[in-house]
Amino acid sequence: MARIPYADPNKMDDTTRQLLERLAPLNIFRMMANAPGLVRPFVDLGGAFLFEGKLDPVTRECAILRVGYLSNASYETAQHEKIGRDLGMSDALIEALKAGPSDPRLSSEQKLTLDYVDDLVANVKAGDATFTPALSHFGVEKLQELTLVTGYYMMVCRFLETFEVEIEAGGAAGLDVSA
Repeated sequence: MARIPYADPNKMDDTTRQLLERLAPLNIFRMMANAPGLVRPFVDLGGAFLFEGKLDPVTRECAILRVGYLSNASYETAQHEKIGRDLGMSDALIEALKAGPSDPRLSSEQKLTLDYVDDLVANVKAGDATFTPALSHFGVEKLQELTLVTGYYMMVCRFLETFEVEIEAGGAAGLDVSA
């Protein structure tokens, strides 16, 4: 059970209620609506990563899932495993992401991504051993995006776990990221 009640639609301002009606019916948004002024910016930044980012979608999901696994964030990993599978990620790849960057089932780009994400999560600042090869491979724009995706989903995991947001009845709904 969530630590605090989800926002009550009957007590929301019209702007927040209308925004939630347009979003996927996910508990993360219902919980976030307790701080109505933050919903729109939160959704906009997350949407920018999912729909406007330059990273390959599978690479992005590898990073997001790795953050979720490192954070022990069950809601986050359930939702993004669903998104990953919708993008064609195999169960073997998902298991490899749980195991970490040394798993032989990972491609070189996936290994590089996990090395970088693991470094950021553990140390805040990526060290030269992960930064330099990641910059060489991804270039500036994609590496900045990977860094911001990692930080955003660290924040998301902390929010979800702190408020004990529950997976929706019937299981993870995910988002349609095929658009």
